[in-house]
Amino acid sequence: MHKKQALELTRKAYIIAGVDEAGRGPLAGPVVAAAVVLNDYLPPGLKDSKLLLPKKREKLYELILANAFDIGVGIVSPKVIDGLNIRKATLLAMLVAVESLYVRPDKIIVDGVDTIPGL
Repeated sequence: MHKKQALELTRKAYIIAGVDEAGRGPLAGPVVAAAVVLNDYLPPGLKDSKLLLPKKREKLYELILANAFDIGVGIVSPKVIDGLNIRKATLLAMLVAVESLYVRPDKIIVDGVDTIPGL
């Protein structure tokens, strides 16, 4: 997507971004978060990926990519995780993911109990 298109959408629509992370459970490696703004289509059955069978998860992945208007990714390294703690590092990865979107969401839905500091 081009920045000009993103700015045009921002003036016309109420934008909602969904945010989730991966890598919080393992004892090694980075924590990664994604923020996704979908077009008008919300894939049926979209929920916590850990609750889905692999085949359904793959199908939803394809539908999300096919219907994503904007995607942002945030990655926090193990060194930063060690310095912050996993909870703060996860929230940082989510913040980076949202801030890397071309559009500024009006609302952010986080898969979890925390809100993202700074948003």
